[in-house]
Amino acid sequence: MHSLILAATVLLLALIGYALGRSRSRNLAGASGQPLHSLPAYYGGYVAIWCGLPAVLVMAVWLGTEGAIVRALTVQSLPAELVSDDPDRMALLLTDIRNLASGSIFSRDVDPALQAAADHYQSLRQTGFASMIVVVLACAVAGLVWARRRVTPGLRARNHVERVILWVLIACSTIAILTTIGIVLSLIFETLRFFEKVPLHEFLFGLHWSPQTAIRSDQVGASGAFGAIPLFAGTLLITLIAMLVAGPIGLMSAIYMAEYAGSRLRSTAKPILEVLAGIPTVVYGFFAALTVAPFVRQSGGSIGLDVASESALAAGVVMGIMIIPFVSSLSDDVINAVPQSLRDASYGLGATQSETIRQVILPAALPGIVGAFMLAISRAIGETMIVVMAAGLAANLTANPLEAVTTVTVQIVTLLVGDQEFDSAKTLAAFALGLMLFVVTLGLNLLALSVVRKYRERYD
Repeated sequence: MHSLILAATVLLLALIGYALGRSRSRNLAGASGQPLHSLPAYYGGYVAIWCGLPAVLVMAVWLGTEGAIVRALTVQSLPAELVSDDPDRMALLLTDIRNLASGSIFSRDVDPALQAAADHYQSLRQTGFASMIVVVLACAVAGLVWARRRVTPGLRARNHVERVILWVLIACSTIAILTTIGIVLSLIFETLRFFEKVPLHEFLFGLHWSPQTAIRSDQVGASGAFGAIPLFAGTLLITLIAMLVAGPIGLMSAIYMAEYAGSRLRSTAKPILEVLAGIPTVVYGFFAALTVAPFVRQSGGSIGLDVASESALAAGVVMGIMIIPFVSSLSDDVINAVPQSLRDASYGLGATQSETIRQVILPAALPGIVGAFMLAISRAIGETMIVVMAAGLAANLTANPLEAVTTVTVQIVTLLVGDQEFDSAKTLAAFALGLMLFVVTLGLNLLALSVVRKYRERYD
């Protein structure tokens, strides 16, 4: 909380620096009659950057290194009887000292040596924070004064500001790329550990999924089965049902709103349709479990069908309703982006409106429509709550939509719930499933890109 107040203070000083730099540039230009190299806003931005950026960097480095320095100084001040060569015992000791200093629960009796260590730790934290305040504010004020003095009509403020913005954009892009690489590598490393325990062919082609494993060697009946085919089949079945609902309804509603509906109806209907995208998925899950699933079960029972209380059909239908806005809104934007000249040329050749839509507009908008469908498929594959509440957790290998199934994402959540040790095949299986989900999603994106490139060349 105190760090947020300090950051807000630095931001306030930066805003003050912006106002001072802007007013100084105008005053100098008016007094000397010399034209400014840049707009006054760039001079204000120049002062604000030199006021805020160094202070923020110092604050970030300080917060990143303060914890390690305080822990090292605390360990050095400990008496010999508390110091241990065991890293785990030292980590537990430092946790107790930190909890005792903050007033939280600790795991041992408080003795004078431990209390003294906690007091010393708290003193170091307070001294470090006070020092950080002084240094950060000094950097901000010094940067403000120095940058304001450098403001002259000939200062290339725009070049300096745009260079800093360029480096900030590069840093943000680098962070995004490194984060993606880190996610992929973490999945790969943990998946390799999983395949050291479970053969690859068993995971990819096995027909039974029961990840429960025995904790002790004398236990039986919990050896674990990691065949992921039932999970893949359940995911594909629910996704197929969802797309059979969302695809036609979404595309047809987009065509109607783009080509047939009036402006008043369009301005009312499109926001109402897009409200579906803002409803939390847990609400859809309740709707599926309390309304759709009983309706499907009763309807099937009335005609002699054996429908499970939790079925793929109920989950798929509700999921399809949820992703209708993804298909509809994106397809509508793509259809509206088709040049009017194509429509006029088609009408000039005597084509009707329906013929123009089928033979001109839809082929021209096909890349965007394919992208909308691929986005909807990715959304359906990654959905969890609706499947948990409406389709169940049973890993059944079936193509019958009236039976209970489960999906990859649901099993990932199930495997990682509670306290888990990341050395067992049960827990590591979640990473293998996550990697497979990543590969499938990446393949869908590559397929969408290939379709877009192929048909975009035709209509450029």
